[in-house]
Amino acid sequence: MWNSFNTADYEGMIAETIRIKGHDGKPIKAYQARPLGAGPFPGITIIPHMPGWDEWCREAARRFAAHGYNVICPNIYEDLGDGTPVEVANRAREAGGVSDQSVMDDVDASLSFLKNSVNSNGKAGVIGMCSGGRHTFLAAATLNGIDAAVDCWGGGVDTPPEAATPARPVAPLELAEGISCPLLGIFGNDDQNPSPAEVDKTEAVLKSLGKTYEFYRYDGAGHGIWYYDKPMYRQEAAMDSWNKTLEFFDRYLK
Repeated sequence: MWNSFNTADYEGMIAETIRIKGHDGKPIKAYQARPLGAGPFPGITIIPHMPGWDEWCREAARRFAAHGYNVICPNIYEDLGDGTPVEVANRAREAGGVSDQSVMDDVDASLSFLKNSVNSNGKAGVIGMCSGGRHTFLAAATLNGIDAAVDCWGGGVDTPPEAATPARPVAPLELAEGISCPLLGIFGNDDQNPSPAEVDKTEAVLKSLGKTYEFYRYDGAGHGIWYYDKPMYRQEAAMDSWNKTLEFFDRYLK
């Protein structure tokens, strides 16, 4: 939980850019933040959002590391070249987004990296915001080795067949039967992507399939309630949902 550390405890971390093997077997950059110490530590993969492989993702990685997690945030936009996060994200939009398959390959590689680390406790979770939330739902439904997943306001989990694209051929909700890990969802009731109706449908499907899930919805909040650098930030909802996320990961990964 936030601010629950003992002032007598030692704390330290290393945060750096590394390379891991990603989609198509080629190396991609990844941002790693990990606690110092013998561990063992559980792992978390952060899937970047459409604002890019950006400073906010790095800050989130360091926050989770401060709470005792070995964190990897892969650069899912590697094929689009280098530049500022905004420049690369714009290229991704122009290209119709990165493919679901390449993202799943990068996430799978990140999970493998985490679980094969010498100080791993053998467990790893996934979290994503915005498009990363959609990718988190998809990963929970299609990848092995995920012990807990957190979807933060992921839009596009449920899309009609006519909205399919080469990059996104299947709506993740259609694959929900494959989810085998606990799933946490964080949503704003003023959001339209996903809308409250879309969240209702997703919850109904998970319930009908007997999945283990927890959904939390916040009045007066829209999309991106954790992004303190934008007007969409909602302090009370952000801190409450951060605490729920930390508690959820602690319960299933530690």
